Amino acid sequence: MTGYYDYVLGLIPAALIGVTAVLNLVGLSLTAALPGGALVAGGVVAHAMFVKAPVAGEGSARSDQPVSGSVGRSTAPGRGRSAGRSRTGGAD
Repeated sequence: MTGYYDYVLGLIPAALIGVTAVLNLVGLSLTAALPGGALVAGGVVAHAMFVKAPVAGEGSARSDQPVSGSVGRSTAPGRGRSAGRSRTGGAD
């Protein structure tokens, strides 16, 4: 299913190329038409970021708590990369 942001991703290059081409066909030089296309594409991006900003739904909300208790701990003590080395970063 395509959503709003899928359309935005397709509209950004379409606006940049399409508006630039139309302005070029109307009679503006390419160097004058390109900023017009970029302005429209930038407006699409700004709308997607600030007007209709993405928000986390209830199902995808991040939690600061780890999923399992073993996150960040080695499974076998003494077998990690720092085995036998000082944790201070200095010479042993």
